[in-house]
Order: sequence, then structure tokens, then C-alpha cells
Amino acid sequence: MQNLKHQFLLRDDITFLNFGSFGACPKPVFEKYQQLQLELEQEPVHFITEKGLHLLEDSRKVLSEYVHCHHNDLVYVTNPSYGVNTVAKSLDLKPGDEILTTNLEYGACDKTWDFYCEKTGSHYVRQPVSLPIENTTQFVENFIKGITSKTKLIFISHITSTTALRFPVEEICAVANEKSIPVFVDGAHAPGQVPIDLSKMQVDFYTGACHKWMMTPKGSSFLYVHKKWQPKIKPLIVSWGYKALFPSDSEFIDWHQMNGSRDYTAFLTIPAAINFMQKNNWDKVAADCRQLVYDNAQPFCQLLKTEPLAPLQENYIVQMLSARINTNEPEQLYQLLFEKYKIQIPVMRHEDKVYLRYSINAFNDQKDMDILFSAIEDIQKTTTLLA
Repeated sequence: MQNLKHQFLLRDDITFLNFGSFGACPKPVFEKYQQLQLELEQEPVHFITEKGLHLLEDSRKVLSEYVHCHHNDLVYVTNPSYGVNTVAKSLDLKPGDEILTTNLEYGACDKTWDFYCEKTGSHYVRQPVSLPIENTTQFVENFIKGITSKTKLIFISHITSTTALRFPVEEICAVANEKSIPVFVDGAHAPGQVPIDLSKMQVDFYTGACHKWMMTPKGSSFLYVHKKWQPKIKPLIVSWGYKALFPSDSEFIDWHQMNGSRDYTAFLTIPAAINFMQKNNWDKVAADCRQLVYDNAQPFCQLLKTEPLAPLQENYIVQMLSARINTNEPEQLYQLLFEKYKIQIPVMRHEDKVYLRYSINAFNDQKDMDILFSAIEDIQKTTTLLA
């Protein structure tokens, strides 16, 4: 496995196994970011109102080729939660309507749907996922049992956060399409980790983070909306793009792209990030990372006295692996791992369970996992934090 740690800005004294939270920017991409920020500050008016707008369109074109859609069908947002809020606020939900999801979704998105369902009298239906996942057929059959005549939208992760599981969203979209139910896929962890073809997915809404596995600066994500839905999706902030004096050929872009003064240079680094991946043969890098995840899965689970949450195949597990752990003090355990052992790894609550998740990217190697295993063994011997 080629180690590209020299290409990243990460601290040498930290064993970084938490790429899934906020990613990490390679040096060439971060340098492009700083260059754009400097250019912005040198002539902010021209950059924000003229040149930057052209660069935004160029960036969207590059990203649209990467995820396979028309460039006017996606708009940049700061994070996937922003995208989820945009769609949730725009849907004409009525009392009794149902949003079908799983019980393994990201907490911020659960809270968003809870808020809008409570406001409209609709219901957020969290269909339980049986763990460990056995196969795709079992997952899909169990999930679609939650569909009723009141189901107005399916909301589902492409790759979950706390459990790090890749869901069969393509199969879910196919079933939903047959039943004329729109689907919103939360792809926060997907771009850069798995191939995305929005032209084939039959998805109505898709939000993805570029600042995670695509390695752009923080605060760069996108929201894809199928053309048939675009007139119904209103911007969270109404600004100059509404009834634009000089409209573009896309009202959707006008409404959502310019929503007040902000530094949008992070969005403009996406071509540089894609170029970085292409130059470094990222298909091979990702495959090597997955193999390192799989090679360490059984030792990791055995050490924690648990079992993998799904088969060790890329249909279910990609560059992250999560295991359930027994601890009553997850926050204290996280702090101990970071402060004493210098390991950055998330310890995450999900309802009444706690998960420990490691992420692998181009700067990791087996030594990082060995450091983690040694720390876990020491904590088990010397504390009561981890059974």
C-alpha cells in the first residue's frame, strides 16, 4: 500500500483514524484554497460578483462529471445538513404523512426531520435495521415493510455515520420508483469513497460532502435535485437570486447559489481535489485502504468481544469499520484515547449503544492499527472504561 502521508498536513504525533468526521485536506488542494482566498481578499468585489461566479460554474461542471449529472442539477451547500434542511423545509408535508428512514441515520438529520414533522403533524418512521446485516435482499425486504400508503418520502444514508455501513440505496431507489415514492439519499460519506452515478440511481434528492472523502476544505458539499423537483425546492435564505435581475438559464441555481455574502472558495477547490485523486491513482489507493480495513476487522472485533456489523465486502463496508463496544463513559474514553495515546478515533453514541469506528485513508498503514490495538489492550487492563 502506497503511503501518501507526506501529501497531508496532519500532525506527526497523532495516529489519525478519524477521517470520516471531517476529512483531511492534501497539501496541493489546501494550497489551491489559500491561493483562492488570497485572490478573493485582493479584489473581493470582482471576485465575489464576477470571476468567482464563473469559477463556481466551472467547479460544478467538474463535480457533475464526477457524480454523473447535469451541472445545473446540483448546487453547492456548506454541509449535508444544510441540504437536508433545504429539502425538508420545502416539502408540502401534511398531518399524517410519513417520512420513512432507518434507525441508523445521522443524528443531525434525525433532528431535522423530527423538527419539520413535528411542525407539520407528519411522522418520521425509523424502520429498525437488523444487525448484523446478512445480505442485500434481507435488508431491502425488511426496509420496505415500512412503506405504507402514507409514505411521502424515503430518506436513507448511502453510508452511515456511527455504524459505517454502506446501504443498498440503488436497490431501494428501484423499489421506490416502482411505487412512485421519491427518495432522498444522504451521501455525506459517499463521494470519494464509492462511485456515484446519479444518472442511474433513480434518486430524487442526493446530498454529499466533498470535505470528507473527496478531501476538499471544510464547508464544501452539494445538493442534487432532480429537474422535476427543482421548482418546489425553495432556498433556506431568500436573496438576490430570487426573481434575479439577470437570470441564468437555471432558476434553481439562481435561487440557491447566491444567498448572501460568504467565502465560497472551498467550493472552488473541488476540481483540484478530483485532479489530486486522478494523479494518485485513487482507485488503487481506495482498494488498498479497503483491504487494510478488512485485514484488521476480525482482530478489532475480537479485541472488543463483538462481531462485524456486516459481511467484509465492499457492498457493505468500505473505508470505515465500526464495532459496538461496552462502555458507560464514551466521552471519557474518547478523551483518554486522544490525550494519553494520541489516537484520533470517534467513540459515538447511537441511541442506547456506543460504537468505536476507525477510518482508513492514504496516509494510514498497519502501524496505525497496531497502535490502536495496543491502546485498547492497555485500557482494558488498567481502567474500567472498556470491557
